[in-house]
Amino acid sequence: MKQVRFLMVGGFLGAGKTTAIARLARHYTDHGLRVGLVTNDQAYGLVDTLHLQAQGFEVGEVPGACFCCKFDELIDTAAKLGADQQPDVILVEPVGSCTDLMATVLQPLQHLYSNQYRLGPLMVLCKPEHGRKILGGETGGFSPQAAYIFLKQLEEAQVIVLNKTDRLSAAERQQMLKLLGERFPEKNILGASGTTGEGFAEVVASLEQDAQTVESALEIDYDIYAEGEAALGWLNCAAHLEHPETTWSLDEITQLLVVQFSQSLLDAKMEPGHIKVLASAEGSTAVANWVASDSPVELSAASKLEVKTANLLVNARAHGAPEKLQQCVQDSLRAIAAKRGLACEITSVQYFRPGRPEPIHRYTTPRG
Repeated sequence: MKQVRFLMVGGFLGAGKTTAIARLARHYTDHGLRVGLVTNDQAYGLVDTLHLQAQGFEVGEVPGACFCCKFDELIDTAAKLGADQQPDVILVEPVGSCTDLMATVLQPLQHLYSNQYRLGPLMVLCKPEHGRKILGGETGGFSPQAAYIFLKQLEEAQVIVLNKTDRLSAAERQQMLKLLGERFPEKNILGASGTTGEGFAEVVASLEQDAQTVESALEIDYDIYAEGEAALGWLNCAAHLEHPETTWSLDEITQLLVVQFSQSLLDAKMEPGHIKVLASAEGSTAVANWVASDSPVELSAASKLEVKTANLLVNARAHGAPEKLQQCVQDSLRAIAAKRGLACEITSVQYFRPGRPEPIHRYTTPRG
């Protein structure tokens, strides 16, 4: 049986995982390889899945909990990719608030399914918007427990990539790489941009290596880990916008919505992990996002459409009460709709704090 290359790209909320994975997928596809992707979320209805599918990729989704808590579903989802023709490479994107992935996902996978999958190194993207503060001893607007998760993700990485280098000055990039090198001197640390492709030749080369054997599990306090996840409000919301008579810019409204969300969250003193809105109409999509209180809102995918009706999917993760997050999002949707004379119907909404991680497996030492 041919082994499928299994590559996991982790990182904190808003680190740019989806953009980086899409670039990696295009690289492998351009080189004649078949690629499958697996996304993961605590809730149902993930912007990343739809955005990747809109780019033409085959994507499976594991919703409702982290990979560690849905290990068997991860295996089943990966197996279903390329039902007609098995992928050569599977790229996997875990939840941005998840850590301890070597012990709970990758080592069990290597032990139980070594005949099916050949693992690459665990790659973790460092989010510069919060990384400088957290690596410098602050919390970046999050609880100390959530900042703990951020650092543990980097600690267990076999390759660390400082992502979004296109948004950093030369001095900022040097400072971030210095902070990472001082904190994790034994790590392979790279700088790259998932948006522009800068540094991605080195990223691809690092993923050609096989996963290193880990002699012992990450030292992690699951009580702090659980408190860190529980400090975050989680919301997935679907809505429908419509004007029966006149057309409106899908891109403009998508970006305006995230701008309104950002102002509402700033007023509520809720630091974002990431805020994403995907608007779809006529087979095209627009995506806007916001990832830190001191960063601008970005239209990351433009549709260039004028439409009368569209469907929205909102994924919002922020530090604070999910009830407050839900109120901010729903008020913002209705405010923008009223300002532009649009009818707004919220068709579904989920909001909650993530529960305590309960891994199916946790390998504390290597197994043959």
